[in-house]
Amino acid sequence: MSGRPRGRASRRSPGPSSSRNRTLAGLDRAKDTFSTKMDIDPDMLSAHKIQDSLLSSNSRFSDYRGIFNWCIIMLMLTNLHMFLDNYIEYGLRVDLGQVFYHFLKDPYSWPATYLILASNVFVVAALFFERWQEWDYITEATGKVLEIGNLAAMLLFPAAVILHESTSLSVGGSMLALIVYTVTALKIYSYHEVNSWFRQGIQTSSVTGVKNESEQEWVMYPNNLTTGDLYYFLLAPTLCYQLNFPRNVVIRKWFVARRALEIILLSQLMIAMIQQLICPLMLKSSRLFIEMDMTAKIKHIMELVAPNNFIWIILFYWFCHSVLNFMGELLKFGDREFYADWWNSDNLNRFWTTLNLPFHKWSMRHVYRPLLMQGFPQWQAQVIVYMMTAALCEYVIAIPLEMFRFWIFATVVLQAKMTLFLGRFFSGNYGNCLVWLCVLMGPPIAVLTYLHDYYMLNRESNAWSLY
Repeated sequence: MSGRPRGRASRRSPGPSSSRNRTLAGLDRAKDTFSTKMDIDPDMLSAHKIQDSLLSSNSRFSDYRGIFNWCIIMLMLTNLHMFLDNYIEYGLRVDLGQVFYHFLKDPYSWPATYLILASNVFVVAALFFERWQEWDYITEATGKVLEIGNLAAMLLFPAAVILHESTSLSVGGSMLALIVYTVTALKIYSYHEVNSWFRQGIQTSSVTGVKNESEQEWVMYPNNLTTGDLYYFLLAPTLCYQLNFPRNVVIRKWFVARRALEIILLSQLMIAMIQQLICPLMLKSSRLFIEMDMTAKIKHIMELVAPNNFIWIILFYWFCHSVLNFMGELLKFGDREFYADWWNSDNLNRFWTTLNLPFHKWSMRHVYRPLLMQGFPQWQAQVIVYMMTAALCEYVIAIPLEMFRFWIFATVVLQAKMTLFLGRFFSGNYGNCLVWLCVLMGPPIAVLTYLHDYYMLNRESNAWSLY
């Protein structure tokens, strides 16, 4: 063994820590000397630090304005190419005047109008049922049976008329009639429920919501059981009834004019896009969609995705913004929250709850929360709401076409399953991409495949026309 003292050996062989400290001290002295002699910023000697790449998810970078602008420009150029190809191959097929002339002169349009007017019978019956219960002419149980029967008849009567008189009703008129009856049934159900809450003492105050800004006095139960009150609710852009709606003071004439102009222009734009982009794709089809092989189905869907999505986006703005705001302004209806930022949804559940807020509020108030109060688990209540939505959509589309393929129902139920099982894995930007994929390939495509097969089955008929 060597007789060297340990202290001397330790000074000759410094540890890693002391060596690193000396190195850092030397760098600091060098930076100070360098900056003194050369007048250079000390940070020039340290060019690196721990940081993530800008496009990494850990970088927390969120300003993608340039990429967004690039996507918009590329989208415009791509679709301009699609429009030019369509124009070169098919020519200009837009004829708006012929559409309106066909609608006004078509004998099939007026029976649908009469069918819509017949819905007033069920509306008046609902009002009388409420009055009879308030006057104690009938019991609460009897009134509930009558109300359920009235609502069932409200949904079955137009369907029976359309299926029995299919040769006398146009497809568009039949769809419009079913939409009116469906919306009216949802409103009447809410009307019965709210009045029942007051009769049973569940709701004791008639002052609900925000106080009216107009000079109207509060309506107290049962003074609300009038024809004027019920028809105001039926025309108002909401599905949830309450005794006192928030009201504006005046009607903004310029606002009404702008919304009316949007309604006219956007409706004609949708008709033009259907004539120019959708109809030619149907005209060149030779088989039913249900009879195509998988490759042909995928090709046909890919051709329809872009124009179909544009039309649905315009339809959303036309109805949820222009039409509902137009009606709300004329009626001085104060609550204009008809939709939220569904385009930023990171899961399908949020997408469906923000796309159509009037229906979401109705389903939460009259279906989802009552199911939870009855002991249903949250996921079961959510699935029931999805299935009810799918059934109503299938009802409105399948009956006028007399084609029960259940594509819309299956698509909505499949999206409900995706919400339950994939929601935990896809969130943030990835979830938003999944939502947009489902919007592009979901119910809009299912509706269009219905219309495609209907055209293929009826294109030889003289009564059928794409224009």
